[in-house]
Amino acid sequence: MLSARTIYGEIFDNDEAFRLFCSIAAGGEAQGGWENGRIAALVPGSQAGLAAKITRHGADEDRHGRIFAALLRKRGLEPVPVPADADYTMRLEAAGIGLAHTRLRRDEELTEAGIVTYLAHSRVTEQRASEQMRALRRHAGDRADIARAVRVISNVPRPAGPPGHRPGAVITADALHAQREHATYLARRGAHYLLIVKRNQPACTPSLPSCPGARFRWPIPGGNAATAAPNDAPLKSLQ
Repeated sequence: MLSARTIYGEIFDNDEAFRLFCSIAAGGEAQGGWENGRIAALVPGSQAGLAAKITRHGADEDRHGRIFAALLRKRGLEPVPVPADADYTMRLEAAGIGLAHTRLRRDEELTEAGIVTYLAHSRVTEQRASEQMRALRRHAGDRADIARAVRVISNVPRPAGPPGHRPGAVITADALHAQREHATYLARRGAHYLLIVKRNQPACTPSLPSCPGARFRWPIPGGNAATAAPNDAPLKSLQ
């Protein structure tokens, strides 16, 4: 019977499949590292604290890319070019999600809307990466080198304390929290929030206009929608 464990097992046991798997992962992390570095450089000087966190996030992605590259070297394999249909970051850009690379290459300060666009994009990509890491932790347990690499990548320190109690924090959430009560809780504590609602969750969409402080509402290509509500407090942290 075909299962996730069976598929991962075939990838790990076949050199060509493993080369492609690690090349896609390493390339995506390196790309994310570059994007975060450019975004940090373009964040306004008034958001220096946020820029520092974006820089650290980019450094984490660079480090993760090196870990996947090391897995290839340990097996004596070379990376392979990533096929266009497997280049996740460029597929998002082609769909109009996130900040285009042409924009990032310009030495032009980001607007608040640009920062929110980055946060929406980051929420999508980080949720996908988190789901992949959970799957790898489940299915790579009997392969010590891969399991060790996954543990290192997954062990990213998080700030202590409830984020909703830190004024200026940026809280990202999916449709589960697209509720007026949750948004009000955050807004009253001086936090910013970013809610992502997918098109397969139409029941949540009517609640978005009633969320307090919403300044940006726009559809994301593919039928998804995002609501962001910056508070008057400055952006201080990226959750």
